[in-house]
Amino acid sequence: MYVTTQFSIFMVNKPGVMAQVLGEFARAKINIIAMTLMDSVEHGVMRIVFTAPGEARQMLSKLNAPHHETEVMCINLANKSGALAAVAEKLAKNHINISYAYCTAGAKGGRTTAVLKVADVAKAMRVLQPEQKRDSKSQPVIRRPQPGKR
Repeated sequence: MYVTTQFSIFMVNKPGVMAQVLGEFARAKINIIAMTLMDSVEHGVMRIVFTAPGEARQMLSKLNAPHHETEVMCINLANKSGALAAVAEKLAKNHINISYAYCTAGAKGGRTTAVLKVADVAKAMRVLQPEQKRDSKSQPVIRRPQPGKR
């Protein structure tokens, strides 16, 4: 689980525009982690997460493509029924709103990557941390001596 930059790219809704934009990223060897596209009669909005946000930002400037950047969470999940539901339920129980979400297949080990835009990223990260990594004031922290050091 990590926080990254998502780009919302605004494009004219006509044949070839998406191919042109994606082609530029391909030629620059900027890999895509996840993508979704929404359309209306006049324009489309491509929400996209890249492996190299800085390089993607430079390419969008070079293309003079209108875009917006936002912080999103990427969560690596098992590619099975209920994996995203469990995340949504945990966030709901902690009163964290999910504005939107989308998933992609192809993460390491046959897993899936979920991209979530949430109201409070820091709180969501704390809530979704695995139980064994969370520090709790009600439970003592046990430190074991490291071998070889005295």
